[in-house]
Amino acid sequence: MLKQISISNSPLQLSAMALGAGPFSGTLSIDATDRLYGLFREADGTTFDTAHCYCFWLPSGAGSAERALGQCIRRHGDTANVRIITKGGHPAAGPDYPRPDAYLSPELLASDIADSLRWLDVPTIDLYLLHRDDSRVPVGEIIDALNTHIAAGRLRSIGVSNWSTARLAAANDYVRAHNLRGFVVSQPQFNLAHPNATIPNTEPALRYLTDADIAWHTHTGMPVVCYSPTANGYFASNGQRGRDAYENSTTRARLGRATSLAQELKATPNQIALAYLLSQPFPTIPILGTADPAHLTESLAAADIHLTAAQLTWLRDGR
Repeated sequence: MLKQISISNSPLQLSAMALGAGPFSGTLSIDATDRLYGLFREADGTTFDTAHCYCFWLPSGAGSAERALGQCIRRHGDTANVRIITKGGHPAAGPDYPRPDAYLSPELLASDIADSLRWLDVPTIDLYLLHRDDSRVPVGEIIDALNTHIAAGRLRSIGVSNWSTARLAAANDYVRAHNLRGFVVSQPQFNLAHPNATIPNTEPALRYLTDADIAWHTHTGMPVVCYSPTANGYFASNGQRGRDAYENSTTRARLGRATSLAQELKATPNQIALAYLLSQPFPTIPILGTADPAHLTESLAAADIHLTAAQLTWLRDGR
């Protein structure tokens, strides 16, 4: 069963894993959606992740994932028992998701928040994340804008996705200086694999945790709600999926060690990869993105595997 994690500087508790609601829209029937939802809730999963832009690439369009998630929660009469993470402030993504250049302006954020509240059909969003950063905008301006929505009851807590730890630290320095509510979680890519891509030097960027970022989160204790926790299925498929993003000698060696430890612990490499995240020295909540009930059940069982600091180091570095 999933434990509940208290989020510092926030009234929230989130389950130790989150369920990504992207598949709820356009790819799953209502019955299949309800089955996934039920399996997750039976494991004490309370936390669901979605975004304003999901699923703009499908015929159902942007906002459809939020609508489908809200409808599913209401079908189960579960509104008071779950926590919704959603995201806004995403830049343009082609003709199917047009955006103004100033995608983190107060005006656009207000519009995104209003859309998400309407699509989810909730009065308050539990945890609202900025989907990308825009370093042209001072962090104080962003914090001020979001605090107006907290004060108005539209947002309960705030965080970021794909922000650098330097910008996170600057934002929360501003918060302390002005007695405001700050960012309480970060949502980067984080997994046992070694990415092939490098992080761009300019925004908007997709970010994964670097060694320096891991040290920062260890020092500050800020929770990470991570996407791509099994490297696009790399550890669930013996390296057959996620190859473009992660196939290299470092990742292949880590897969070998995960497979070896899985045999020792009577687990699967996928479960070891998730346990690696769950056993970090700072709170780490993997977002499970599967639409397969069997895969979801297998992944949830990783919550029962507790790795030592020595095992974490060996999985990552082989020493």
